[in-house]
Formats: sequence, structure tokens, C-alpha cells
Amino acid sequence: MDLEGAPAIAGNPIKRNSWKAVLTLAYQSLGVVYGDLSTSPLYVYKSTFAEDIEHSDTNEEIFGVLSFVFWTLTIIPLLKYVFIVLRADDNGEGGTFALYSLLCRHARLGTLPNCQLADEELSEYKKDGSAANHRNRIGSSLKFALEKSKLLQKALLGLALIGTCMVIGDGVLTPAISVYSAVSGMELSMEKEQHQYVELPVTCAILVSLFALQHFGTHKVGFIFAPIVITWLLCISSIGVYNIFRWNPHVYQAISPYYMYKFLKKTRRGGWMSLGGILLCMTGSEAMFADLGHFSQLSIQIAFTFVVYPSLILAYMGQAAYLSKHHSLETDYRIGFYVSVPEQIRVPVLAIAILAAVVGSQAVITGTFSIIKQCSALGCFPKVKVVHTSSRVHGQIYIPEINWTLMLLCLAVTIGFRNTKHMANAAGLAVITVMLVTTCLMSLVIVLCWHKNALLALCFIFFFGSFEALYFSASLIKFLEGAWVPIALSLIFLAIMYVWHYGTLMKYQSDVQNKVSIDWLLSLGPTLGIVRVRGIGLIHTELVSGIPAIFSHFLTNLPAFHQVVVFLCIKSVPVPHVGPEERFLVGRVGPKGYHIYRCIARYGYRDIHKDDVEFERDLVCSIAELIRSEKRGSSESSHIDEEAQAELMELMEAREAGMAFILGHSYVRAKRGSSFIRNIVINYGYDFLRRNSRGPSYALCIPHASTLEVGMVYHV
Repeated sequence: MDLEGAPAIAGNPIKRNSWKAVLTLAYQSLGVVYGDLSTSPLYVYKSTFAEDIEHSDTNEEIFGVLSFVFWTLTIIPLLKYVFIVLRADDNGEGGTFALYSLLCRHARLGTLPNCQLADEELSEYKKDGSAANHRNRIGSSLKFALEKSKLLQKALLGLALIGTCMVIGDGVLTPAISVYSAVSGMELSMEKEQHQYVELPVTCAILVSLFALQHFGTHKVGFIFAPIVITWLLCISSIGVYNIFRWNPHVYQAISPYYMYKFLKKTRRGGWMSLGGILLCMTGSEAMFADLGHFSQLSIQIAFTFVVYPSLILAYMGQAAYLSKHHSLETDYRIGFYVSVPEQIRVPVLAIAILAAVVGSQAVITGTFSIIKQCSALGCFPKVKVVHTSSRVHGQIYIPEINWTLMLLCLAVTIGFRNTKHMANAAGLAVITVMLVTTCLMSLVIVLCWHKNALLALCFIFFFGSFEALYFSASLIKFLEGAWVPIALSLIFLAIMYVWHYGTLMKYQSDVQNKVSIDWLLSLGPTLGIVRVRGIGLIHTELVSGIPAIFSHFLTNLPAFHQVVVFLCIKSVPVPHVGPEERFLVGRVGPKGYHIYRCIARYGYRDIHKDDVEFERDLVCSIAELIRSEKRGSSESSHIDEEAQAELMELMEAREAGMAFILGHSYVRAKRGSSFIRNIVINYGYDFLRRNSRGPSYALCIPHASTLEVGMVYHV
């Protein structure tokens, strides 16, 4: 199906120009993108005042925190993400790996070993101006250094992978803290003895239900969840306005940066450590960029600027206004969200908060699916089953294995910590690390992709990086109090990504080194030295050139092969989408009489792999077009015309006879005498991941009766 033509695809002119479509997407984005960010008032003040500082009668602490919250929301989500980072999309796609993909194309870097110069002719490869030659001197020097230095390339890949791992960690931690914080409000309406036996089971039940909903897809969930978020934003902003006028109409003065200075001067080290709680006010900001492919730049900007941002500011100001007049509350939640809610409406607000927390978790889970799909397509994560949940809206996916893994980890964190303090410390470190990675990659994008002055990039990284580094230091100092969790999760996922990437690279290099020369094929003659039977033999290989060793292994052991042979390579390219007209690269292997072809099917990291029937048809049509184009390129003679017609006829007859799939599997093992680490990585780590990952996506639909698997072992 041609999803590229759908009206809701990022970057499509219909979507950009139709205000109805933009506003519809903005409405949907409230339910998918902003749920996490909008629920942050549930736990920011409580986490900030957990232990490091106390709320005194002078109100310097609460006003200082409000000032920090205001400027943090203004500088990071609004200024950095909405007005700058969203513009660094990769042909409509966002996220850490979208930035890395941009840099790979502009500096000719790459994680994929089977890249070709022909890939640079793709329209989306050039659409962002990657072919531009107008670079400044520093940009050219930086590009040259990146292309020549393997160390810098590995460092850049490592930076992208760290950001990716922290996004996955955020997908575990944010649902836990959001739902737990919302449910914790039940303490104000029941006895504490009852509450301690209700809080954890209710939280776990909600989390299980949330992850069970994921298979319905972003499109349906977005329309279901958007009214909840709108209601929640209306609720917290209204309560905020009420508290401002009821308790302290002059609280707006606290947004002055002077109150930040007074706060740090009075609280000193305790105030610095409490920044780990304040940074939670921007939790979910990265989702605006990561989920860009689900919506559009304009729709996300409209939703945040005119709905989410003012609602959050009013909510935080209202909480501060209430707390400024209540200094001694006899409850553990004396500084939390629910105490600022009028008692008459606490129960309905609690219900809305729980629903909003579920929506908030949805945003992070969706972003996790998106970035893992990108990593897998670019060879940095094992192959997983990707379910496209909408045939009309591109990029909306569900990954079952990741979904259930996140659920188990999320439940483990919730049951293990059982308090928002440690969850906040863990979530804060994950959030700020992703933001720092985005800042670093963006500074490179400004120079290499946008071709701006290096001074502008330095200003960007200095301004935003300094702000984020302050928060990062405050989070890291709480390593033993929960911040170790995202680091541990990141190390696990980073090890998986590194092992998979390294093993895949070794396997491809072995395939290249062991491929068969064309002279060997020519020596066999048109019959290949065996009986040619009717049908098409489709040989899957990772090679983009040469004859795979699997083919010679097959011919050596079996006495017959098909009348038409196709070496098929299905590969990913570092662009989001490849149009149907650019999908296939087709060529001959050997003379015409051999009837052997090579077909390279190229997919972007956001593309849907077609089903087997449609794929077969397009494959045969592309080979037929090659035959016709050769006829048109030659001098017109009846002999040549008859020869082409005969070849086309034989191709059609072979297709009617059936298509057999030969799936080549090459396995790598460490050589004798290899280091201990190499043995562990190749023989155990990569082998385990290979055996438990998905095969070629199209192979899942192939009838087993027409499939033959051939394997070879290489020692590396």
C-alpha cells in the first residue's frame, strides 16, 4: 500500500497546507506527545522538597523553585525544542537517531556496511540539502575529521547510542513515577494504614492495563487520550488560577530570575541537589521531537505554545501561591500537588490525574517504539517484530517484545522503590542525559547540516548545555538514591546494541571476503553445470555486489536449480522513506543467457516492508523493466527485439511456475586464539541475540514448502 501518499504523512504538502489537518494533528498530539509533560505538576514540588531543602516561612525556597520551573520550561521545552530542535527533522522524522542519520549523510558516516554511492541519489537523501557545497571552513574541517577518524565516528555513534539507551530507560521510569504519583493522592481520602496496602497494587494494575493497550496503536489511542489531557490541562490551570487569586495574587513576581539567585544563595548545596527534582518539570520534552514522525512540526508547536505551556505555568504558580500561605501541613504530602486542590473536588481531580498519568506514560512508550525501530533499521539493534498499527497514518507502530519488556521492568522499578523520591532521581538522570545528547548532536547539525557559522553552534551548546549540565550534576550526585537505575539499564541496552552492531559488521565482512568471483560463474556456462528447472530461485543475501558463497555451496550439493536466479538484498538506508519508484536497484550477473539478476530492495528506517505477494510482483516488474530498458538502449533490430521478448516471456513463465526462497544464513564464530572478550561477544553474546531475533521481515509470510535455508559458518 502506498502510505507515502496518505494525507497524514510528515512533510506531505496536503498536511502542511490544510489547517484542518494541522489542528486535528495538534489535537491528537495532546494525547500522545504531551501527556507526560502535562502530568509533571504531580511530583515536581514533592520531589524537590523531599529531603535536601525545607519550605520556610520566608517563602524564599518555594518562590525560588517556581522561578527555576518557569525558566526551565521556557528555555528547554519552548525555546530549545519547539523553536530550534524541531527544525532539525530528518525529512519529517525526529529523535536521537534522526539527528545521527542526518550527520551520517552529511559527513558520509554510517553504521551500515552495505551502503552504496547509488544510495546518495535517493530523493530524500538530497532533500535536506546534503549535497550542498556551500560550507564554511570550520564546517569543512570538521566534516573531513569525522570522515577520516574512526575514533571520532565511534564516539559519535556511542553518543547516539547512549541517548537512545536513556530514552529506553525513560520508557521504563516515567510510567512508574507518573502513575505512582497520581495514585498516591488516595492517601488524602483514606486512612494511611489502608493506603499502604492499596497504593502499590492499584499502580501495578494500571501499568499492566496501559501496556496491554499498546497494540491498538497511536492513532486510536491518540483520539481516546486527547480529551483526557485537555480535561487535565483545563483542570490544573483552573485550579492554578483559583489558588493564585485566593491565596497570593502577587506570586507572579517569583518568575524573576532574581529569586533563583536568592534560592541558591540561601540553600547552597541543598538547593543545588534539589535541582534533580526541579528538572522533572520538563520530563517528556524529548517526546515532542521523538514523536515528530507521528504528527508534524507545526501541529506540535501549536499544541505546546498555546495549550500546554500556559497551562503548566498557571498550575505551578497556583501550587506556589497555595504553599506560600501554608507552611505547616500535618501530612507527608504537605508540599505535593493534591494539598493545593480544594477539598470538595479532590476525588474527581484524583480520577482525572490517574487517567492523565496513563496518557503521560503513553507518550514515552510511543517514543521508545519509534527510536528502537530506527536503531534496528540502521543495524544497531536486533531485528524485532514491528507492527504498523495504521494503514493511513505513517510511522505509527507497536513492538510486542519491547512493550512487554518495558512492562516487566516498569513493574520491577515500581515494586522495588515504592516511593517517588527514588523514582524521581532515576527518571531525572535519564531525562537530562537524553537532553544533553540532543544538545551535542544539534551543535554538529548546525555546522554540518545547516551550514551555519561555528560560533552559532558554540553559542547553542554553551547556552543550553550549561543549563542542562547543572541539572545533570545534581542528578548524578544521587547515584545511590535511585539514579543508578537508568545507568544500569543503559549499560545493558548499550551492551546489546554494541554486540549486535559488532557481530553484524563481522558477519558482513566475512560474507564479502568469501564471495565467489564472476570467473567461477562463467566457467560453469549458462546451465551452471546442472539442470535448470522451471521457476524463480530467489536467494537472500546481505551482499550488494559479488556472488555469495551460499550460492556455490548450494550448487555443489544439489543437482538442479531454477531457470531464473535472483540474488536479493533487502537493506536499510539512512533516510526515513524510500519512494516506490526508487525502491529497487536491478542489474545482471553474468551474460543474458545465464538469466541471473541482482535486485537490491532499499527501505528507509521508517518504511513498511511489503507483504510477500506485493513484493513478488514489484520484484518481477523491476526485472522486466530492466530487460525493456536494455532493449530501448540498444539499436533497434528485430533480433534484439525478439531476444528481449523471449527473455520477458521466460521471466513470466518462471513466475507462473512458482518462486522458491533460498534463505542464506551465515554464522560467525571467534577464531581459535581470539581474546576472551572477543570469544564472549561473538560466540555467546551475538549468537544468543541472532538466535532470538527476527529473520527477514518478508520471510515471515513465505510458505514453508517453498523455503530452503542454507547455512555457512565463518571464523573471524
